[in-house]
Amino acid sequence: MPKKNLFNRLRKNGVQSKSISLSQYRNDMQRAYVKGYGDAGASWTKRALKGFTAKSGAPIEDIDINNKTLRQRGRILYMASPVAAAAINTNRTKIVGPGLHMRCSINRDVLGLSETAAKEWQRTTEAEWNMWADSAANCDALGMNNFYELQQMVLKAWLMSGDVFALFKRYEKEPWNPYTLRLYLIEADRVSTPKTVSLSSFPVNSTEGENSSNKNKIHDGIEVDSNGRVVAYHISKTYPDQLTKLPVDNWVRVEARGKLTGLPNVLHIMDAERPDQYRGVSYLAPVIETLLQLRRYTESELTAALVQSYLTAWITTETNPADFPFNEVGVGEIDYGEGVGSQINDVSHSENEYEMGPGQINHLAPGESVTLGNPNVPTAGFENFVKTICQMVGAGLEVPYDVLMKEFNASYSASKGALEEMWETAKMRRSWFVSDFCQPTYETWLAEAVAIGRIKAPGFFDNPLIRAAWCGARWDGPAQTHLDPVKEATANEILVKHGWKSNEQITREQYGSNWEDNAEIIRQENKVFAPETDTSNASSAGTSNEPDDGAGKE
Repeated sequence: MPKKNLFNRLRKNGVQSKSISLSQYRNDMQRAYVKGYGDAGASWTKRALKGFTAKSGAPIEDIDINNKTLRQRGRILYMASPVAAAAINTNRTKIVGPGLHMRCSINRDVLGLSETAAKEWQRTTEAEWNMWADSAANCDALGMNNFYELQQMVLKAWLMSGDVFALFKRYEKEPWNPYTLRLYLIEADRVSTPKTVSLSSFPVNSTEGENSSNKNKIHDGIEVDSNGRVVAYHISKTYPDQLTKLPVDNWVRVEARGKLTGLPNVLHIMDAERPDQYRGVSYLAPVIETLLQLRRYTESELTAALVQSYLTAWITTETNPADFPFNEVGVGEIDYGEGVGSQINDVSHSENEYEMGPGQINHLAPGESVTLGNPNVPTAGFENFVKTICQMVGAGLEVPYDVLMKEFNASYSASKGALEEMWETAKMRRSWFVSDFCQPTYETWLAEAVAIGRIKAPGFFDNPLIRAAWCGARWDGPAQTHLDPVKEATANEILVKHGWKSNEQITREQYGSNWEDNAEIIRQENKVFAPETDTSNASSAGTSNEPDDGAGKE
């Protein structure tokens, strides 16, 4: 560094005198930079880190600007990369599976209900909910999927695109459905900043805008007030790259919540990774480059192996190629006599064009020859390399390799550990999914059910505490996979015996069902299989005509 520039930097750092020498300055600066992380990950002097220039800005700069690219690449990888599809589909199956089913769990202590009254209310409410959720015509705005199929779609869209939105629509009542509530799913691309809003403060970033009517900032389609609170969503009627021609002003502003009811109008399902973050990031974002390179590598190996599987021969000959009827595809332009040349010339092949295929023979012109290589395909170590890359991808996505690739060739303990790790991840994401999508949908539906008198819930609209007590619910879904049911059942018995877990808890977590329902079914089954008492023999024993000889009497 020139001495003049160095002293300019000195003055910026508070040093006013030029009496300090260049070597002394370098030594002082070096001692200052090697303290703490300055001698570790923050070092600028270590050779390995000199070229590692990392810059990070606000979430709207690091995430929102790049989200369009991340979404497109995440979707394409799901379509084209088996490993990416396996990661997303495995999460879908473990978290949602056939669907998360609602079970009422009201707080009867707050509501002052007896156990019998609480159970009766819960049975009635669950029946009403199932009537709405089980029918695609009742719950889906498009009439194509029931609530449990919508869950699967929402989860996959969340993972692929980073976030997904569910809009609450209101339809007219129908004879078979007393409820007006419908769910309309909106993919991440359609929530965007309108092109018509003011972008003067953000000349480069098209995801940022400002609502001219209230001066609220708009971050990639999400409008926030001066406190940073989400107040509205800007939804486009079309996708960004859709071919349909529509006017530029084709956005609809939807308020986040109703002003009178406080109920949500839009549900935003996402996984935030930073404060001040308003849009989600694709689940595959950390491993996009790795997955892409792995796909290219495997395709290259596959193509090489396919080429090597061909048995192709080139023969230099001046004889009639008709003497070699072995799957030939091109025979040149040589005329071998009347009636033969015309037949040959009908083949539309260039004299320099040759094809390869299984068991194929190509005829070459005089003087031509081909030397074939003998490639070693697949490359040595291909399997181990792919396995290592998949292990890295699985670690980044929190999906163990055994579960990701459905390969359980290790010991029982190793396979059990992999399933346990996946189960912990599934439970965490299931909790997020329930909080963002399932529970808000149920609460919005229950509010309508109470409002129209289908369900009686005194105090529901008067007291927030009472309302929360009525809305209590849990969501049961697919349980953890069992490798050895006998061992795990024995462990469950020990847990219940010592009071570490309850029968109800184990039944819900391990088997995805309800213990009370199971107990009632078992009670009914026991009545069916219980041995019948032979009343005819009992009555005849007391009225026997046999003489009593007094045996056994004192």
